[in-house]
Formats: sequence, C-alpha cells, structure tokens
Amino acid sequence: MATTPIMNTYNRLSVAFDHGEGTWLYDTDGNKYLDALSGIAVCGLGHAHPAVTHAITEQASKLIHTSNLYSVPLQERLAARLTALSGMDNVFFGNSGAEANEAAIKLARRYGHQQGVDNPAIIVMEGAFHGRTLATLSATGNRAVQVGFEPLVGGFLRAPYNDVEAIRTIAANNPNVVAILVEPIQGEAGIRIPADDYLNQLRDICDDNDWLLMLDEVQTGNGRTGEYFAYQHNGILPDVVTTAKGLGNGVPIGACLARGKAAEVLTPGTHGSTYGGNPLACAAALAVVDTIQNDNLCKRARALGERICDGFREQLTGSDYVREIRNKGLMIAIELNEAGSELAVLSKVKGILLNVTGGGRVVRLLPPLTMTDGEADLLVNTLSKLIQIYAADDR
Repeated sequence: MATTPIMNTYNRLSVAFDHGEGTWLYDTDGNKYLDALSGIAVCGLGHAHPAVTHAITEQASKLIHTSNLYSVPLQERLAARLTALSGMDNVFFGNSGAEANEAAIKLARRYGHQQGVDNPAIIVMEGAFHGRTLATLSATGNRAVQVGFEPLVGGFLRAPYNDVEAIRTIAANNPNVVAILVEPIQGEAGIRIPADDYLNQLRDICDDNDWLLMLDEVQTGNGRTGEYFAYQHNGILPDVVTTAKGLGNGVPIGACLARGKAAEVLTPGTHGSTYGGNPLACAAALAVVDTIQNDNLCKRARALGERICDGFREQLTGSDYVREIRNKGLMIAIELNEAGSELAVLSKVKGILLNVTGGGRVVRLLPPLTMTDGEADLLVNTLSKLIQIYAADDR
C-alpha cells in the first residue's frame, strides 16, 4: 500500500519553497537560496518577474481556456513573434517539451509516408534526452530511463553525438531515413557541446538526402545560449525546431515550429491538444519573449556565461578534481574527474541550488538570464570553495 498520495517518481531534496524573487527562492522556514538551476532551465527571467506576473494575472481575470475548436488571438500573436524570431513558417502549441518533440516525431513520420517511405526512420543520438512519453523516451539515448518500459517505439536509428561520419554511414546504408532529431547541446547528458560546424554539416547531409533537420531546443532555446535559438550561432535554419521550458517561465507551454516542406505536413485531424496554446499560457509566453528581446537578454546570457566561467577557471584551474569547465551562454558545466553526486545536497546546505548530471560527474548550472553580476560572483565564490572542500574531503 502506498505511503504517500504522490507517486514515488522523484528523488526530491528535503526542501519546499514558499516564494521567489528574481534569482532567489525562499523555503517554508524562511531560508533563502540562490537558484542556479532555474527550475531546470525554465525560469529564465527568474521568479515573480513583474512582466510575467502582470500578464498572468491580467489574462486570468479575463479568460484562461476555450480550446482549439476556436480561434485564439493570443496564440496567433505568439506564433507570429516566434516565427519572426526563428525564421520558421508556422507553429503547433502543446504543453511541454515532450509534447513538442512528440509533434516533431509525428510530423517526420507523416512526411516520410508522403514521400513514399513505408517505414520511416529518424536518426537520434547517443546520450540524447527528448522526453518521457513513449515515443520521446524511445528517441532518448539513455538506457537507464528506458528500462521497464519495453517494448519501445521503433523507427529510431542511433548514432554517436558529434560524429558526422556515423551519420553519413547511416545515410549510405538505410533508405528509410527521413529526418535527424538532435539537440544543439546535450543538456541532460552533461552540457555536451559539439564541434562548431556540427549543425552545419547535419544541415548539408539533410539537404543532400531530402531529410528533415529537426532540432530539440527545449533546453537551449529562449535565449539560454546567447542567441534566441542555439542554431542561430551557426547561421542555418532547421526544418523543425521544438522548444518549451524557458518559453513560459514556469507556465506550461511547448512549441513545435516548422518551415518549408515541413510546415504543411500536419493538417486538421492529424494532431491536436486540448490545452495547447491556451490564452493564459500564450499571455505568459508573450511576456517572456518580449522581455528577452526588449531587455537584450540574449546578449546578457553571453556576457554572464563568460563572467561565471572565467571566475570558475580562475579559482578551479589546477584542481585535480576538475576535468573541464565549459559553457555556451548560460548552459554551464563543471565536469569532475570523479563522481560528485552529493554536491547538489551540499550546495543546498550552502544556499545554492544546482544539479549534478552526466553520470554524477557534471555540475550543471542553468541560472536565470536576469542574474546580476553580484549574484554571479557569489555563485562562483561559494561553489568554488565547496568543490575545493569536497575534493579535499573525498581524498
């Protein structure tokens, strides 16, 4: 018999939060914490941002939901903003990153059938994370999260991340491939950043084979890497791009954007969502998009990411315990030579919220784009000392 009314699906830290302000969270006992995780790259504008708060409260007083049986003007406004920012043609709105990726997978399969491919296949990467629905779980390259959910969904071919030649080998040997689904940076795997021209080469391969290039920007989008979308560092356009997380600053919303031949694949009756793109979620997302643009937060993410990493390199370079410090904007990794899973708990004790991923060897930092220089320096100084102490104790 269950001992709690909540299913036991999370290993939670022993803290509960009452409210937040900017980069800070306050627990139910009044203790404050510097949030360097942003709800896993969700609260890019920090907590209780006035623009988002105003948009939510104003919209909630008027209309929350009508369904997609009717026109939703705020959805149309948000779609126009996102397509203008991304270079895409149209958008499907869901409620999460997993739903956005599910839409992309369905779109690719339908595209394949339209091309006369009876068993369309999608190339996905080792170490990838695309969600926990059955299809996105199957596309994910982490066996640990798949165990116990077999049979998995077929139609996925796996290649090593950042290995273009492996993709070319698949292209030469499998005529059923119709798309590549890839993260510009692998977040859950430990902030794995590929070669600078990796996406450019994937774009060329897709063009040569008439495949769709589909980018999972659930974590990398919405200014996180220093451009609104990470692929904009490469000067390319995908055929499909998905995003969520930072789009709503905590209000659930996901988006699957498409361009060109991919934009007309889904038609009435082929896909849908009851809640997707409802007025409340779209009002919040519009406030987020406008704030990122008006406050130049993409540029801020680039500058802040460099400040933080320069600080860590100054304090941690030479440590035998630290293997590498890397970042793209405000996706920051401190890779350790040995597992340091306990650092998440120890950091919480010191008032810092972070995440340890990549098999317990990567301290992952995803701070708000609105973090101040002083807060950034506090993060660097506190965490550097903690890592040094932890490394010494570990020996």
